[in-house]
Amino acid sequence: MKNLKYLYISLGILAFTACNDPEDVDLEPEVMAEELPALTAGSADFSNYVSLGNSLTAGFTDGALFQASQTLSLPNLLSQKFSLVGGGNFTQPMTSDNFGGLAVAGTRIQDPRLVFGGAGPVSLESIIGDVTVSTDIALNNPTGPFNNLGVPGAKSFHLLAPGYGSLDNFPTAANPYAIRITGNTSASILDLAVDQSPSFFSLWIGNNDVLGYATTGGDGTDPITPVSGAPGQGFDGSYGALIATLTANGAQGVVANIPNVTDVPHFTTVPHNPLDPTNPDFGDQIATLNGIFGQLNQVYEFLGVPERSIEFSATAASEVVIRDETLVDLSAQIAGVLGASPTFPAFVQSFGLPVEAAPLVAGLLGSTYGQTREATADDLFVLPSSSIIGTVNTESVVALMSAGLPQALAGQFSVEGISLPLEDKWVLLPSEQEEIAVATAAFNQIIEATASQAGLAFVDANSLLNQLANGGITSGDFTLTSSLVTGSAFSLDGIHPTARGYALLANEFMKSIDATYGSNFEASGSFLNVGDYPTNYSPTLQ
Repeated sequence: MKNLKYLYISLGILAFTACNDPEDVDLEPEVMAEELPALTAGSADFSNYVSLGNSLTAGFTDGALFQASQTLSLPNLLSQKFSLVGGGNFTQPMTSDNFGGLAVAGTRIQDPRLVFGGAGPVSLESIIGDVTVSTDIALNNPTGPFNNLGVPGAKSFHLLAPGYGSLDNFPTAANPYAIRITGNTSASILDLAVDQSPSFFSLWIGNNDVLGYATTGGDGTDPITPVSGAPGQGFDGSYGALIATLTANGAQGVVANIPNVTDVPHFTTVPHNPLDPTNPDFGDQIATLNGIFGQLNQVYEFLGVPERSIEFSATAASEVVIRDETLVDLSAQIAGVLGASPTFPAFVQSFGLPVEAAPLVAGLLGSTYGQTREATADDLFVLPSSSIIGTVNTESVVALMSAGLPQALAGQFSVEGISLPLEDKWVLLPSEQEEIAVATAAFNQIIEATASQAGLAFVDANSLLNQLANGGITSGDFTLTSSLVTGSAFSLDGIHPTARGYALLANEFMKSIDATYGSNFEASGSFLNVGDYPTNYSPTLQ
């Protein structure tokens, strides 16, 4: 079937003797069709397409991988277009249901997908009740080989690692999604790709090399991959090995760089000042809280750090209180100043404690607020912190009770982000954001240089995200932005695209392929219509 492009040509008023009145003249534009060129692959050979990557290529969305999301994964969308110009079958390691989540031998290890709860993301089970996660890495792994080798959670070096998909290595050195792909063998993901002798590949890897550090608030539990190092250790060595191996037999391909992860809604949705004085759970406590922090603020003033003072507003939204490990730890100094204050024992007694508890309380206040400050607009908060702020930390309550405080008082000093500073895992400090930015820039230089040297198509995903975060991108009748829920580009987990977002990405990949291999997906009108793809999935999807 020919592709047609419609041109609107306004016609002038024709003077006919039978059409003298305005209502007799047809002023509607005549629609004429312009034939578009037939779709061609150019020099690209799509006959055997294999995709490697992480969750962004697996089809992950709304915090999970499930059948509907896999069907609309980025590489599967690309394969559908490739099939029009010689592309072959494209197989994926399909999950077992549309709930999402994973189990091992009947024990759940990952929860089902998120859904929209009216105000924001909520768990699927909070809407429809308990479900049985039927995708089980010990009981029902699909049989490969698979063209889609996207492994949620994979970093660059993981694609090279033997045993990354072996159940025997789980959970210490294996990825549950890789287990479903490898069939519980020791083969690496790269091995599985090469074994299929791809004529064309896509590789989008590296996001998790920085994302894991970001989603854990830079607390050190998931460090950034070193820029330099041998394959399997450093990013440059690992990425170079991937490209060299994939192109060794002449395969063509397309690669993408790493978006600045701190621009995604997972880090930009929760404000630094979410404490609302009209909320009675907080507002009614403001006077008491300010009285307590007033004592502490005097100490900060005495120690020469008045910028650490904490005060909540009764008329405007207030900042949360955070722990900032880049600050000098003044725990001992705070405890010493309070312990030496002649008014401090009376302050302790105001809580119903005996005067003998003054040293204990001084020490607890010192250790709690030694590296504390109010958050600023420069701090970023991970999306899950929205469900933590303002809640009572039971571990803190137990610890304070074991130190000798009554349960009620222990609870008052254990409110997250208010009386208990938010821990590092909930906050990305400016210094941590800078670490991420520096690593991302270095990784992206490596990706682009390696792609250029190998003659591969290159997608600037970083620039694309920057556009989404700064005004949005219009495609057809739709404008996509990086806003959570309303922006249409990002799913409810704030990290992964919606199906519509994946369609937008697929068009960008095809645009880059056109530029490198002379195909004409864009010129032939073969791009995806992003409006044909959903932005969310119903809780009742089975």
